[in-house]
Amino acid sequence: MASSFLPAGATTGDSGGELSSGDDSGEVEFPHSPEIEETSCLAELFEKAAAHLQGLIQVASREQLLYLYARYKQVKVGNCNTPKPSFFDFEGKQKWEAWKALGDSSPSQAMQEYIAVVKKLDPGWNPQIPEKKGKEANTGFGGPVISSLYHEETIREEDKNIFDYCRENNIDHITEAIKSKNVDVNVKDEEGRALLHWACDRGHKELVTVLLQHRADINCQDNEGQTALHYASACEFLDIVELLLQSGADPTLRDQDGCLPEEVTGCKTVSLVLQQHTTGKA
Repeated sequence: MASSFLPAGATTGDSGGELSSGDDSGEVEFPHSPEIEETSCLAELFEKAAAHLQGLIQVASREQLLYLYARYKQVKVGNCNTPKPSFFDFEGKQKWEAWKALGDSSPSQAMQEYIAVVKKLDPGWNPQIPEKKGKEANTGFGGPVISSLYHEETIREEDKNIFDYCRENNIDHITEAIKSKNVDVNVKDEEGRALLHWACDRGHKELVTVLLQHRADINCQDNEGQTALHYASACEFLDIVELLLQSGADPTLRDQDGCLPEEVTGCKTVSLVLQQHTTGKA
């Protein structure tokens, strides 16, 4: 179940000012030029750097792409404001953690760091030369595509299935589908995950409540033996963990690797709550 995304020894500092790995040591030098003296000029240079990066994918390391992804999000969105992805979503977790590590880093700092790495990847880059347009400047999640690892598919409304609506926390659509019997509340995807798994994975507490009210199998296990409680525990959603336990979730069920829900969480509070219920079940 383990997955390696960053090279061994790779780190991103909380200040966002350093990038190091076994293959790339030393501090990144920020560009100092008239273009970045004013915020508007810096923003323009940043957009050009983001566009230019599309042609540098082959020379950029995974670590550098992750570093750039986090700074792009910091500029475009601000401080990390999304729930931590599932414990089992390794790539998503790495992206989230890189972004979260930037803390309150200013957009200006993030732009300078982003530009500096692009310049390091292509020392001969001239921002005054227009980037190619069309397919070669394709854009995706996080700005211009920097890696297929960071692409998040945008699904057309007519192509969505019930799991897509669950992921989006579309409670009205899901409720209507269940009530009309168009969808079984315990329907599973190809990985054996039920709607309850998805709702817990995404931290949608209200949707979890709705699914339980419609008699979702609270102890349903996916293809790897993981229950909704495993998902909520791994994501450290304490409120959902407590809701599931109060609703009858069994904390003694193990997945195919023999792990209890309390053994997949890194949160001491969640672990303590689970241990208390596990002891009560013993």
